[in-house]
Amino acid sequence: MTTGKINVSVENIFPLIKKFLYSDHEIFLRELISNGTDATLKLKHLISIGEAKVEFGNPIIEIKIDKEGKKIHIIDQGLGMTADEVEKYINQVAFSGAEEFLDKYKDSAKDSGIIGHFGLGFYSAFMVAEKVEIITKSYKDEPAAHWTCDGSPEFTLEPADKTSRGTEIILHIAEDSLEFLEDSKISGLLNKYNKFMPIPIKFGTKKEKIEQKKGEEVAPEDVDNIFTEVEVDNIINNPNPAWTKQPTELSDEDYKSFYRELYPMQFEDPLFHIHLNVDYPFNLTGILYFPKLGSDMQIQKDKIQLYQNQVYVTDNVEGIVPEFLTMLKGVIDSPDIPLNVSRSGLQADGAVKKISNYITRKVADKLKALFNENRADFEAKWNDIKIVLEYGMLSEDKFYEKAGAFVLYPTVDDTYFTLEELKEKLKDNQTDKDGKLVVLYAGNKDAQHSYIETAKEKGYEVLLLDSPIISHLIQKIEGDNKDVTFVRVDSDHVDNLIKKDENTISKLSDEEKEILKTSLEAYIPKAYSVQLEAMDSQAAPFIITQPEFMRRMKEMSQSGGGGMFGMGNMPEMYNLVVNTNSDLATNILNTEDKTHQEHLVKQALDLAKLSQNLLKGEALTAFVKRSFEMIK
Repeated sequence: MTTGKINVSVENIFPLIKKFLYSDHEIFLRELISNGTDATLKLKHLISIGEAKVEFGNPIIEIKIDKEGKKIHIIDQGLGMTADEVEKYINQVAFSGAEEFLDKYKDSAKDSGIIGHFGLGFYSAFMVAEKVEIITKSYKDEPAAHWTCDGSPEFTLEPADKTSRGTEIILHIAEDSLEFLEDSKISGLLNKYNKFMPIPIKFGTKKEKIEQKKGEEVAPEDVDNIFTEVEVDNIINNPNPAWTKQPTELSDEDYKSFYRELYPMQFEDPLFHIHLNVDYPFNLTGILYFPKLGSDMQIQKDKIQLYQNQVYVTDNVEGIVPEFLTMLKGVIDSPDIPLNVSRSGLQADGAVKKISNYITRKVADKLKALFNENRADFEAKWNDIKIVLEYGMLSEDKFYEKAGAFVLYPTVDDTYFTLEELKEKLKDNQTDKDGKLVVLYAGNKDAQHSYIETAKEKGYEVLLLDSPIISHLIQKIEGDNKDVTFVRVDSDHVDNLIKKDENTISKLSDEEKEILKTSLEAYIPKAYSVQLEAMDSQAAPFIITQPEFMRRMKEMSQSGGGGMFGMGNMPEMYNLVVNTNSDLATNILNTEDKTHQEHLVKQALDLAKLSQNLLKGEALTAFVKRSFEMIK
């Protein structure tokens, strides 16, 4: 038997591991299973190149709980180790750089991939164990070895009677970690971290029904006897998940099936998927799914899972996946993503930005292909995906550059245009006297119905743009298209929305208009700026509009970023446009009974407010009462 000290001069390394190195104690199981998986895959490689003259067989990794003995066993059938290799890899390599590590750890919260450099993964066992044993037999024809350490720098190393190839790690669970002896706890950890590991992982057994009388005709009374229950290994993982395969190997149903495997509580199928597969200048595979999203910006993020060689790392993929795509679901797997020592955080690294750029480009290319292959289907899904794409246009310049080929602008009549198609469609009828193309849009088809109808009577197209960030996007599009301006359909009366050369003559003189304006302002609240306009006599006598610039800045300020500082808190401002050619304007002007004049003004204002969905509460009650009195 050999005894000795682990090669480390820092006596308190184990408390440091337990308290500081890993923020989350539960990852000990992930690390030990990862080690077992690596040992198994390395053996497979050595066999494939003829360096190891043994049978690979069908190796598994097994997890056993001994509740009475307060032990957890992790058993693999991989490479195994000789006594010399235990001495080298466990006693020396792990802590040969311990002091250097401690210096780095003190200086920086983001250390550079320590886990791979110093072999610290194995020592995560001491976060939950007061004593750890390794019983290991190498694939080489050498005796087995038994290593024991009680959490101090002292260890023992002696021969063992193990005859089968591989390694068994035995954790003697500490009193403060007894929760890890519960089946449900270990089952939960295996499901979280090891669900897609490349080697089958056994945790206990389960009962399965198998068919006894295959191919035989069975009498109805014997149907219950066709199946018999047998005890089988409970394999908790899928070693060959969809993202490890080539897209040509997978059908649409395979992708949907994998989506259900990832999200068992999700009952709606995804709209479509994007399969990522790149091996230069970095390795990355994965599948991203577009779920139905609608227009809600408060969507649950953290639904994309990050793996490293099929080992779950985190669902916080910020930095790797462009922010606008974090609303998607799916999996990304890359051995090249630099993680900190506990694999819980990303390193600041140039590779990460390259990966993010690649994903942006790949998503844009896929969207363009979907649009070109089946435009009708793409249009049908537009409302479910638009919030992601619009956010992408605002936040990622590379995505914005490509988006013109597939981002759509729907009309209130459910027809869809790209921006270039829209320009071509509108140029003849919606170009104003200054040569600007005016794109009319509504934010709410019902609330702005009367304005939409008035515009349509003029032969104008009206878009329906109703996402919460549309004001920001419009601003960006206008900045890049100097000859295009977006105007909401209720921001002015229709003749002012798209100014042409023709002018309508007012039937009121300038003096009459002054008198009318004074009379109106006596009864109109200060929130409304009264404007007299000569319009068609059949147009509405009173129209409430909200100035495009002020409303847009306010919306941008409220939805975050853009806009003018503090405008989000400004009170709503409206214009009251009064048609001087309407009969009502003449009646108000000529009415000498001030009470009747007031009734006319207030009734007309309330009707205009009603059309803008602005009449509520006490004002609505007063309007209803006044209306009944007028029709007595």
